Amino acid sequence: MMEIKVPELAESITEGTISRWVKRAGDPVREGDVVAELETDKVNVEISAEQSGVLKKILKEEGETVRVGEAIALLGEADGEAADPEAEKKAEEPISDPPPEPREAEGAEPGGDVRPSPAELPVATPAARKWARERGIDLRQVSARDPRGRVTAEDVRDHAAEAPSAGKAPGGPERDHPSGEGERPVERIRMSRRRLTIARRLLEAKQSTAMLTTFNEVDMSAVMEIRRRRKEWFRERHEVGLGFMSFFTKAVVGALKAFPLLNAEIWGEEILIKKYYDIGIAVSTDQGLVVPVVRNADRLSFPEIERRIAALAERARSGSLTLEELQGGTFTITNGGVFGSLYSTPILNPPQVGILGMHKIQKRPVVVEDDRVEVRPMMYLALSYDHRIIDGKEAVSFLVRVKELVEDPEQLLLEG
Repeated sequence: MMEIKVPELAESITEGTISRWVKRAGDPVREGDVVAELETDKVNVEISAEQSGVLKKILKEEGETVRVGEAIALLGEADGEAADPEAEKKAEEPISDPPPEPREAEGAEPGGDVRPSPAELPVATPAARKWARERGIDLRQVSARDPRGRVTAEDVRDHAAEAPSAGKAPGGPERDHPSGEGERPVERIRMSRRRLTIARRLLEAKQSTAMLTTFNEVDMSAVMEIRRRRKEWFRERHEVGLGFMSFFTKAVVGALKAFPLLNAEIWGEEILIKKYYDIGIAVSTDQGLVVPVVRNADRLSFPEIERRIAALAERARSGSLTLEELQGGTFTITNGGVFGSLYSTPILNPPQVGILGMHKIQKRPVVVEDDRVEVRPMMYLALSYDHRIIDGKEAVSFLVRVKELVEDPEQLLLEG
């Protein structure tokens, strides 16, 4: 038999969670067939078979965390090839339960539930135990399809779907209701690995940086006039729409060249100033925010930037981004305006030290030349920055430069 292992992912990713088995035990598999999907911190990865055969045994269930190089299944031939003794030995090793969880009182859980001893519990996968624990399901009541009696996460899910009493702890209160909530209904949803990673990184950003935010507003009249006059021509000529992001990407690159510390990161006691401009563009997906990177944005034309952003956004929403497309950005732009946000404080994307937040365009009265008041399409801009290496003067000046370039977009063409 041959072990199907978790492939090498990326330098920064060492583990993932089995999100779905595409093939089941006993299914025929051809070389190159996807057998399982792995959810990592950044992207979903398909695990493929390296040779043809039959999926003999699944070693890791859906929901289990696995590390790079770890075996997740055994692949053999339909007619029963000579088995690999080491693989067989690993597969046949009994799966034991972990030590019992600490109790608040000897032999009892809070609320008076008597906890069964480990000897009374059936053999179950970690994912099955987690599912049962979260839903208050007694594993002794779950029917196992495994000939050896091992309970899997799928067995627990089937039991929960069939049993009307599933979700209630035996002999105790309903566990689908937090303590003190009485009978009011709640829903528990397991956080995905990506959502957990987003939560961890946002918290790290707040705790590990001296983050400050400065604000300004930009008159979008000139950009909107260019788009009004040239939008159709641009699409016919370049087969892509002319959006706002290309203007802001160009403006950010121009401001980064003028204030290079915003395009840097902190390495211990040194500052690493980057002489290239890989701009991250935040994209919202069903599974959370991702930030694909537009490489060498300073060398790209308006049409090239628009095409890159459109392609990256499409792949982000379809879940087909590669790890390379998510790594190595030097500065980030996020546009909350597409959801109607008028004003917000973006959080840094470490190790980057700057992020620009765009917002909703809203018509407001503004004072123009000769003290006249006109109604103009205005947008609030927010720049969050790491105050450890960027002073307030530099941050404000950077944001003013972005404002100047957007309000006079001809400069973007002249500066290149």
